[in-house]
Parts: sequence; structure tokens; C-alpha cells
Amino acid sequence: MAGKIIIAEEVKKEMLQAIKTYFLKERDEDLGDLAATLIYEFFLETLAPHAYNQGVYDAYKYINDKNEDLLGYLK
Repeated sequence: MAGKIIIAEEVKKEMLQAIKTYFLKERDEDLGDLAATLIYEFFLETLAPHAYNQGVYDAYKYINDKNEDLLGYLK
């Protein structure tokens, strides 16, 4: 994947809140803004590209499968 993943500011705020909520519920840890942001950046830089690439691959495979189906309409 080329370039940096761009997340809208409002979505980023929701994601940071989700991280804080998760840590509070699951680990009984009350994260501050800095800790939540560091976790967010780790996921975005390290893990998100793998999920993105898998999504691109899945879309590619789906489109190829549908294109092959089109050949069945040839007479």
C-alpha cells in the first residue's frame, strides 16, 4: 500500500473513544488521551495495512470471480 492511511478527524475521535472504552471495560484501565493516541497510531501504522491489503485482495478475487461468471453468457 502506498501512502498513509487518512482517517477523518471525527472518525479518529470515535476510534480513540472506542480504545478508551475497551481498556476500561476489558482491563479496568482508564486511559488518557496520550495513551489512547499511541495505541491508535500503533494499530494504524502496524496492523491496519494488513487488513487493508486483505480487503483489496478480497475485492480483487470477488471481481475476478464475477468476471469469469460473465463468460458463461457467451454464445
